[in-house]
Amino acid sequence: MTGTQEFERVLDDSDKSVASFEHENISLIKRAQHFLHSTPAAVPLIVLVLAIIIFGLTIGERFFSSYTLTLILQQIAIVGILGAAQTLVILTAGIDLSIGVIMVISAVIMGNVAITYGIPTPIAVVAGLVVGGLCGLLNGFLVAYMKLPPFIVTLGTWNIVMATNFIYSANETIRDTDVDEKAPLLHLFAVSFKLGSAVLTLGVIAMVLLVLVLWYVLNHTAWGRHVYAVGDDPEAAKLSGIQTKKVLLTVYAISGVIAGLAAWVSIGRNGSISPSSAVTDFNLQAITATVIGGISLFGGRGSILGTLFGAMIVGVVSMGLNMLGADPQWKVLLTGVLIIAAVAIDQWIRKVSV
Repeated sequence: MTGTQEFERVLDDSDKSVASFEHENISLIKRAQHFLHSTPAAVPLIVLVLAIIIFGLTIGERFFSSYTLTLILQQIAIVGILGAAQTLVILTAGIDLSIGVIMVISAVIMGNVAITYGIPTPIAVVAGLVVGGLCGLLNGFLVAYMKLPPFIVTLGTWNIVMATNFIYSANETIRDTDVDEKAPLLHLFAVSFKLGSAVLTLGVIAMVLLVLVLWYVLNHTAWGRHVYAVGDDPEAAKLSGIQTKKVLLTVYAISGVIAGLAAWVSIGRNGSISPSSAVTDFNLQAITATVIGGISLFGGRGSILGTLFGAMIVGVVSMGLNMLGADPQWKVLLTGVLIIAAVAIDQWIRKVSV
């Protein structure tokens, strides 16, 4: 067919410009909002750097020493691992108030199986991890299949697990010397080594490796994408073919196993195994690290790297105030301010997607 057809002549005279978005008109604040929305770990990282600079300038070279900075990492190892477990749950728009007592009962199981019953330590460690996983599985079943609110479920299991812990152990502490003599493997994560002038423990390495593995899983696997999808909109996730109940069940089960790992690290950190440590605020510390780390309490948004930065922020603030000789209540006050600020920033950032 030769010649130009009639409709082609019309097209020759039509406007051929391509639609485009005027990015140059976006304000600097809007650009920052979009950047923070696409990079959730940026806010806690910026706060962490500012905190280190402020305390460093206030205290001096002592704060910037490798000894001080690595000591902070050692002190946050347990909370960092628990925070990673809490992050998985919060990403699904849930919460786990029992994560701290799951850690404690897992530690008690490890100690009693290895020392009281004389069973080989590797089996005792596995037993503690299994108990942690079963506790998480119970939470997941009640949330996913019974459709009970996560807050109420984990508040209930927190009481159940804590009472079981005291009944089973008769509130008897297993001494440090007994662990060293009969089950030295339980102190594995207390082993330290030098990296230049810095002193690190295997507990710190375990925390960092765990966060990196979970970061990869959440960002580069189908299961990780499903976790975010369930937290963002469970109904839409279900309609897209995601088995939301199984995702929730696995999330809570894995968080329980991670709590078991935290139990093993805590034995190395504390030396002895005390059932009464169940009354400490490990739950709140883990939630604090997660929220300050930029994980949205509404689910579906945040980076697990932010949780690590959040735990480090709390550690830096605590260490800085201790070195300044400040009243311990200032730490509590600043932590509360950071939590409220983190939630407010999250709300501001979420407006980008509205």
